[in-house]
Amino acid sequence: MSYKYSICHPDKEEIEYRDNPISATEILNIAKNYPWIEKLEFSNSLDQNKVYYSPSLEFNCIDDGKSFTLTAGYGDKGELEFSLWYNRPKKVKILFGVFGEREKMVVDEAWSFDFDKAIRYLEYFVNKNYQEVEKIYNS
Repeated sequence: MSYKYSICHPDKEEIEYRDNPISATEILNIAKNYPWIEKLEFSNSLDQNKVYYSPSLEFNCIDDGKSFTLTAGYGDKGELEFSLWYNRPKKVKILFGVFGEREKMVVDEAWSFDFDKAIRYLEYFVNKNYQEVEKIYNS
C-alpha cells in the first residue's frame, strides 16, 4: 500500500502536503520521530491569536482513500496526549433511514491517547486492521 501525508504547523495557515508516495514503514518512522513536544512548546510560545493548528500529521492511503490523523496536545497533567481522527467511507441513514442508507466519507475523532497507544492505532491503520481502529470510535 502507498500513502501520502500532510503536516499541520502551528504557525502556518497553509497545510504542508507531501504527495510523494511512502510506505507503511515510513509512516511509522515519521510519526515516531516527529518532534511532538518541541512543536507543542513552539505553539505555546506563539501569540495564541497566531496559532493555526495543533501539531498534526495526517496519513492518507492512496489506494482506498482512508486517512488517519494524529493531533498532539497536553493532557490535564501536562503530559503529551493525542486525539486520533479517522476518515473512511461509512454507511449513513438518509432522513432517519426513510430513504435507506448510502455510503459517504465520515470523520470520527477520539481523545486522550498517550504516545504509545496513538502509535499502536496508527500501526493498525497502516496494516489495514480497520476493525481494531473502529473499536475506539464504537466504544
